[in-house]
Order: sequence, then C-alpha cells, then structure tokens
Amino acid sequence: MFQSHELRAYAETLWWGLTTARTKPYVSGDRVLLRYDLDALPLAEAVYTLLLEKGLNPVQRLNLTPGMEKNFYGLGNEAQVADVPPGERELFENLNGLISLIAPASLTHLAGVDPKKIGTAAVARKFLRDVMDKREQRGQFGWTLCAWPTRAMADAAGLSLEDYATQIKAACFLDQADPVARWRELFTQAQEVKDWLNSLPIASLRVESAGTDLTVTPGEQRRWLGVSGHNIPSFEIFLSPDWRGTRGTYHADQPSYRSGNLVRGVRLTFENGSVTTATAEEGEDFVKKQLAMDEGAGRLGEFSLTDRRHSRISAFMANTLFDENFGGEHGNCHVAVGASYADTFAGEQSTLDEEKKAALGFNDSALHWDLVNTESKTVTARLADGSSLVLYENGQFRR
Repeated sequence: MFQSHELRAYAETLWWGLTTARTKPYVSGDRVLLRYDLDALPLAEAVYTLLLEKGLNPVQRLNLTPGMEKNFYGLGNEAQVADVPPGERELFENLNGLISLIAPASLTHLAGVDPKKIGTAAVARKFLRDVMDKREQRGQFGWTLCAWPTRAMADAAGLSLEDYATQIKAACFLDQADPVARWRELFTQAQEVKDWLNSLPIASLRVESAGTDLTVTPGEQRRWLGVSGHNIPSFEIFLSPDWRGTRGTYHADQPSYRSGNLVRGVRLTFENGSVTTATAEEGEDFVKKQLAMDEGAGRLGEFSLTDRRHSRISAFMANTLFDENFGGEHGNCHVAVGASYADTFAGEQSTLDEEKKAALGFNDSALHWDLVNTESKTVTARLADGSSLVLYENGQFRR
C-alpha cells in the first residue's frame, strides 16, 4: 500500500507534527514513546529509524491485539482491569514525546464488554495523562498521532483497502512532492483564522443546523488552537469552553466507533452545563454508560470547527482522527464530552493548576469523546457588547 518513499514521507510528517506540538526543541537523548498497533509495523519501523537518526531514544510499545483486549476486559476482574504496572509513572514522568500509530484490526470486538470495565481502566490510568499534560504545559513534552489503513477500518467505511490508503495519503498530503512544506503552509493559513477568532470578544457561540441548536460559552482566558502538529491530519480550529455555560441540543449525524462499539445518531441535551438527556439510534446504552464514567464525562471539554477549504477528507473513515476533520460539502462541527485541553488557556501555562482550572470552567474527566456533526450549519458569536457576528457558514470561516 505504501512505497518506501511514502513511508519516509509519513515519518517526516510525524516528526514535523511532534516538533511543532512541543514548545521547546528536542535535543539529543530525549525519550520518545512510539506506541503502535500491529498492522502499523511498517510505519513504526520507519518512524523508529527516523527518531534514531535525530539522536533521540525511542521507547517502543506494541498495543494489545483485539483478542488480548477482549480477554483483558472480558476475563479480567476489577483489580486486574485497574492494575497499572510498576514503572509506568516513572516512564511517563521522563518522556519527552509520544507518537501513536492507530491501526485497529477490529472496531467492534468490545461490543459485548461491560462499558463500566472500560471506564474503570480509563479512570485508573488517567493519572498518566495528567502527567503528560503537566509536562506539556512546561514545554517538556509533545505528542502526535496518525492512522494506518486496516481492513477493519476500510470495511466499516465502505471502501477498499487501497482506496482507504489513498484517502489517508491525500489527507496527509503524502501524494505531494513535499508534504511537510504543505503542512507548514496550512499552519500559516490556520494561524490567520486563529488570530482573527482570538481578537474577538466572544461571550457565547450558537451552533444551528437541522439537528443542533447548541450554545457554548468560551469562558475567560481562552484561546483558539488548531493545526498544532498534535494530530496528523488536523484541520480543526478548537477551544475548550467553560463547561458551565453549555445549553441546548447537539446532534452527531456521523457514526462513531469507540472502545469496540458502534454508535449512531447521538443526541445530547445540555442544561446548566451538563448532559441531561442522551439518546442514540444505535448504541444508546453504551453512550449513557460512557457519560456516567465520572463526574465530568457528561460535560463539554472541546468545541471545534473545520473549514472545508482546508480539509481534503470527503468520506466517512470510521476513525475519529479523520472524521473529526471531515471537510466535505459543509465542513464540520464537533464537540467532545469529557476532558478539556489545558493548552487552550490563554495565560501562562505554568500557572494553570487544578484549582485555577476548576475556577475557569475547564472540565476534568477520564473520558474524551469526539462527536461529529457534518450538517449545513451557521455559527453565530454574541460579542461582549451584545452584538452578533456570523463566524462560520457554508462550511467555512467568514475570515
């Protein structure tokens, strides 16, 4: 599916993402965790080689296979599911980077597993993400991720494996002579949009489409981010709002695969910042159990918009990384229930402790679940002076 030069280009694109995502440059001897699914081995080998060439120390980790993961949740008791091996905290406290290669060999192998067990494992390991977040705030850590084509994803998307691979190549600009140069160009274009949004005194945002009428409050000391290198590909412009100001209804018309479960037609109603009603055309019980994972799981952690002029993704890909960056005819809006992103804090990152996060309405949770709306929509900002401004319509920002 990928020629040697394409593997190299993909690895170099991930290196661009990793170095762009971190505020301080990497130096010889830094440790980078390379985490990958088995099917992504060809790309893992190319990335491993590149990291060595850069003078870094790669730490290789193979993810659980579908069979292992199914048995882990199916056979493991509560203590086993919540167990974290010795040394994990020490490793994460000394990591400088993380590259994740997503290549699931199955999307539905956990469909029969109790979602509470999945939640138990996520909560038990949340401290590792907290460690990474704090290191990232200090400029000591950066991360990026990408997807590798698999038969399971291609079948779920209704594409041949070759066509699925072609979609990935196009979305990541691997079909161009210099993918990294194109990403740098896109980075500049996105920065212009972010500068515009960050200059506006936005008090609230209202998203209206056929199935959605949702009001979101950006909150104090927020900044819009996006195309930061964290995700390859990434075309979204997003912020983590003050969860307390969320109200109305949000409809995810795009399906979602999560933790081995397929969910369709999710509809969430928010009152006073929290989900009060959750329904789904398929997988409703799973949705409700995910939202009950912890106190913050039913609150908003992210609000995002993708401009169709930037994204080359025009097909459902059965993978959140691509689906949350869908361009198509109408662009997309997606929200994430659960954890917020601390780096959307507009002040000095090192000052954002847990107390300040809570005071500013940054949400905390072991969950972070992106739900995508691809309907034609209008996003209107209510400004501090009471006036209104349409920010987004016809699938693009009005910048």
